[in-house]
Parts: sequence; structure tokens; C-alpha cells
Amino acid sequence: MSLDVTEHTDPAPRRHTGGDRGQYGVCAFLALVGGLVIVDAAGIAHSTSSADPIGPRTVPVLLGALLLVIALAYTVDVARGGRAEPEAGEDVDPTSPVDWRTVLLLTGAFVVNAVLIEPLGWVISGTLLFWGTAFALGNRHYLRNLVIAVALSLATFYAFAIGLGVSLPAGVLRGIL
Repeated sequence: MSLDVTEHTDPAPRRHTGGDRGQYGVCAFLALVGGLVIVDAAGIAHSTSSADPIGPRTVPVLLGALLLVIALAYTVDVARGGRAEPEAGEDVDPTSPVDWRTVLLLTGAFVVNAVLIEPLGWVISGTLLFWGTAFALGNRHYLRNLVIAVALSLATFYAFAIGLGVSLPAGVLRGIL
């Protein structure tokens, strides 16, 4: 006994030519950033040594050139009608309105962090950032989030200080940390 199983697939989705202004805006942004990186890299003094034979300009110029290549490839794809397909697992409804409350709360958390990082230090401002982000995204376990936020702030403070040798602002906790 044989089963004849034929696959029925939908025909390939129609590709619209011309693209949209938003996608061309991303292309222009990538090209602008690539150009700026190259121009900025050109201002770096050229110095080589036996420890660094290629000098400090090479990587930024390479990254800028790659950004320009990506911008060009993306522009060609958009002009040919290429459109990003949503991931099959996404549960996002593109027709739903923007949740401005969440956007504003996240923006507020970042602004508070930027304003308070110097006077209060990273540990306190980072705690407010992490806690505020969790709150903005809907988590209502306030005490648990606060404990996690403090732990993350302390961990990043010491990871930067010990692991990278970069001192984050200690603020009011100077001498304690």
C-alpha cells in the first residue's frame, strides 16, 4: 500500500518593487554612519609599532567600509522589493498601537540614570535604571526587582573596575565601594 503525499505550498509571496521610505531611511542612516566612521578614522594619527603593525586606523576604516557595503546591499534589496519576513514565533501584532506608557517609562529610566550617574554614582543610578526598566516592562515584584537591580549594579561596577580597569562613578558611595 502506498501513500501519495503531495506537498501543497503557497506560491511565493509577491515582491513589491520600490520599497518604502522607512527602509530607505535605514539605508541612508547606515551609509551616513559608515561615512562618519571613515571620516573620523581618517583623523586618527597613524602610528605603528612592532606590537601593532597595522595601526589604530585599520579597524575603524574597515568597519566604516563594511557599513557602506551593507547600506548598498540593503538599498539594492529594498529597490528590488525585498521585505523582512516576521519571525514565525513572534506574537507581535503589527496593527496594535504603540504602548506610549512603556516607551515613556523606559525613556524616563534612562534619563534619570544619565542625570544621576555623576552625583549619586553608578551603583545607585544603575539600580534605578534596572529597577525602572523592569517596572516599565510590566514586572510588579518590586522587592525582588530591587534586590536584582542592586546585584546587577554592584556586579557591573566591579566587573568594570576589576575586569576592565575602568572606574565607574562611585558618587555618594565613594570610600564604601
